[in-house]
Amino acid sequence: MRTFRLVIACPDRVGIVAKVSNVLAAYNGWITEANHHSDNLSNWFFMRHEIRADSLPFDADGLRTAFAPIAAEFSMDWRVSDSAERKKVVLMASRESHCLADLLHRWHSGELDCEITSVISNHDDLRSMVEWHGIAFHHVPVDPQDKMPAFAEVTRLIEEQQADCIVLARYMQILPPELCQRYANRVINIHHSFLPSFVGARPYHQAAQRGVKLIGATCHYVTEELDAGPIIEQDVVRITHRNNAEDMVRLGKDVEKMVLSRGLRYHLEDRVLVHDNKTVVFS
Repeated sequence: MRTFRLVIACPDRVGIVAKVSNVLAAYNGWITEANHHSDNLSNWFFMRHEIRADSLPFDADGLRTAFAPIAAEFSMDWRVSDSAERKKVVLMASRESHCLADLLHRWHSGELDCEITSVISNHDDLRSMVEWHGIAFHHVPVDPQDKMPAFAEVTRLIEEQQADCIVLARYMQILPPELCQRYANRVINIHHSFLPSFVGARPYHQAAQRGVKLIGATCHYVTEELDAGPIIEQDVVRITHRNNAEDMVRLGKDVEKMVLSRGLRYHLEDRVLVHDNKTVVFS
């Protein structure tokens, strides 16, 4: 069923839900899902509504026009998206295939409602798997001594494909600040650690040295600060003293796949709202 998604964040005050409901009811809008959250610490209000597209007398642009006066009255940061317009996604990976293969499978089976425009990699190892799915593969090597030409090409490809979202499916390179800023809250990363613990490289080996009993993975938006962006989704798996670092890597890969796919799906469905460096996720 085609829906319009109305997503709102604004300073909290009395009457927001009533005003939004009234304007939708005035046009016979049929709300199929409603989510609200009031953050008492920041005094900020968050909302996500799904409205049946066929219940309204206009398209998404018409809804935007009708809603604009309410948005101005309440100083809202807001957007309307159409579920019929599939978001364009660029996947990026290096040599490890588990996260990329999982996303490609979910896309191929129709679980992820998006258009994967291409896969960009700094190695050529995963080309055959990607091209089997009928998706373009771009090999963009990264020179450790001068990374800027490679990231200039990455940026060109992303711009050319008009990507709405970039997913780092174990892409083992740090994006330059300019790219992080240009695509703020649109670059999704999977970190093989339960952040904020064990940031940076080899987190499973760090965890093994600390004797932890839980290991996990974190899906987050990429910012200029390494592994410190707003967290979208996390999960864990229990381990014991019998598990070594290699066991943790094996167990962790399963968690990584699940966490990344859930985080991407939440993003594609406009369920993630970012305020400061935190997220509200209407899962």
